[in-house]
Amino acid sequence: MTNEQANELFRKYRKTHDINIRNELIENYMYVAKILAKKFCGRGVEYDDLLQIASEALISGVERFDPDMGNMFSTYITPTITGMIRNYFRDYSRSVRVPRKLYTLNTKINQTVNDYYKKHGEKPTVRQLCNILGENEETIIEAMECRAPVSLDTTVSGADSEVPLYEVIADEHNAFESFEDGEALKSEIRKLSEIEQQVVALRFLKGKSQAETGKIMGVSQMFVSRAERRIVEKLREALSQ
Repeated sequence: MTNEQANELFRKYRKTHDINIRNELIENYMYVAKILAKKFCGRGVEYDDLLQIASEALISGVERFDPDMGNMFSTYITPTITGMIRNYFRDYSRSVRVPRKLYTLNTKINQTVNDYYKKHGEKPTVRQLCNILGENEETIIEAMECRAPVSLDTTVSGADSEVPLYEVIADEHNAFESFEDGEALKSEIRKLSEIEQQVVALRFLKGKSQAETGKIMGVSQMFVSRAERRIVEKLREALSQ
């Protein structure tokens, strides 16, 4: 596929959001993810895990790329994939050693999420992961926390419609009130995964309790509590750079 042919597909995808077009673009540029994953081999992380991270970055890049900005996609996506792999090594080096069973399950979860996303255009819920992998909710959550989740850029949406999450800053009991730069906060919130954005919307925009939020999302109150802490830590780290 030539660069012009690829750009035409990107334009069609931006207009139609056809999953088949997106998947064709992902397959066309998967070689970039494979090359960069191999580049980081031999540093204590298996190639399959690195390829998974690189693939998630590739999917995110395909979703965001604008061919009319003047850049070739291969030039655009290379630093994106490299950055996500480096972030993984940073988080991996900070984490404590976890049981092999959880580490193996974490890899299965990542692959399952990727496959589910390619097929349905959205990430599966924790409950759906339980059904697919035959594990209970707490085990799935614990395995997911073996490493920091890789975020995909997704549209901010609430229970019924698109939600302007930056409005949470106005809540006097908001956990986000310590962040001074509202525009930067809004930008970072939009980089969170769909599940994390839903937690923010329900808890800090709609004022739902952790129990209510968990019931709406189909997860436990413990999951919501952990997600809140993880979200705030992510945002503090991003905004302190």
